Amino acid sequence: MRRYESYKPSGQEWLDEVPSHWEVRRNIGVFDERKEADHPEMELLSVTINRGVIKQEEITAKKDSSNEDKSKYKVVREGDLAYNKMRMWQGAIGASEYAGIVSPAYIVLRPRDTTYARYYHYLYRTKNFIAEANRHSYGLCLDMNSLRYQDFKTIYSPVPPRADVERIVTFLDQKTAEIDTAISKKEQLIKLLQEQKSILINQAITRGLNPDAPMRDSGVEWIGEVPAHWQERRLKMLSSFITSGPRGWSEILADEGAIFLQSGNLNDSLGVDTLKAHRVVVPKGAESKRTRLMDNDIVVCITGANTGRVAIANIDGQEAYINQHLSLIRLKESNPRFVAYSLSSQGRTYFYLCQYGLKEGLSLFNVANAPIVLPPLSEQEEIVSFLDEVVEQVDAAVSSAISQCDHLRELKSSVIAASVTGQIQH
Repeated sequence: MRRYESYKPSGQEWLDEVPSHWEVRRNIGVFDERKEADHPEMELLSVTINRGVIKQEEITAKKDSSNEDKSKYKVVREGDLAYNKMRMWQGAIGASEYAGIVSPAYIVLRPRDTTYARYYHYLYRTKNFIAEANRHSYGLCLDMNSLRYQDFKTIYSPVPPRADVERIVTFLDQKTAEIDTAISKKEQLIKLLQEQKSILINQAITRGLNPDAPMRDSGVEWIGEVPAHWQERRLKMLSSFITSGPRGWSEILADEGAIFLQSGNLNDSLGVDTLKAHRVVVPKGAESKRTRLMDNDIVVCITGANTGRVAIANIDGQEAYINQHLSLIRLKESNPRFVAYSLSSQGRTYFYLCQYGLKEGLSLFNVANAPIVLPPLSEQEEIVSFLDEVVEQVDAAVSSAISQCDHLRELKSSVIAASVTGQIQH
């Protein structure tokens, strides 16, 4: 890409060099702080990390009905910038296209020249500026860092000529829209692939692979018809052992020791991620023997955001245990992968119904009574072989699409950073 004719040192480490005809000024000479308030009737706005300033109704469909006194909320005018003092280290800043009000905890900036609003919207969301802003922030730790206005105004920012700014903003508005559209299409593809995967699994574990097989009603509403020779079973009838993990072991985590699986170590493809799992020094006793995993054990998440997620313990004989948010199921004769596919598909509906409107999480009773429609063992193996191949292909396509999204996001970030710091000319 084309660069400007000549460059000069910016005097700021985070900026490096800038085009020779650009200025670099302290923010106190670029912005004024807007302290206007006492307009509680104005629309509520919010500052987000991903998009900047948006209408609060875009975050929640619920109309604000709080009785909180909004007379001290700060007014934001079109062309202002606003940032969240406590989340500036994450990039919660942006230019506003709306007039409205924001929390008193936010800082509202009025550019001396509103032509520059979109330019600074892009600049202040770059990684380099966020790092510089964080250097001027104060707090007990990163999560509590706060960027006060008196510190923001001491930071230096580039001030290009207005003509350059207009070209930069025009280019970035168009380019980022193109990239966002491409990302959106990839994300839609990912969603469709995941839906296709769910449908294929559901059909295989409830209908089998023979489209001409005689069917009958399963007696379970959400399962419907199944091959006539399949049998309905409860998970406890197929298992030799069902338990949950021990309590209190989070206090004995260590850098080395046995694998200690948590719900976050279960993925969406019946696998467990042992490399990222915590380690634990295992105490002696019956509880250790009870909760130790064996290869081909089934693991079900029974509490938390991942409730109902299922995995197979392929741990290559390593010493591994589950925490209290997981259930361990050891089968007798059934194919573990067929049962795991069933639990991850139809079992999801059952697990959802078990906790809907009643409680958070599942009991071991819920897990033990999960319905499984079971074909003969040889047919289980055929279905598993088919699903493993299909799922691998779909997962590979999803992984590729996710990688492409990541690449597009990196491209977007690099294009913005190079444009707003003058490393490329438009």
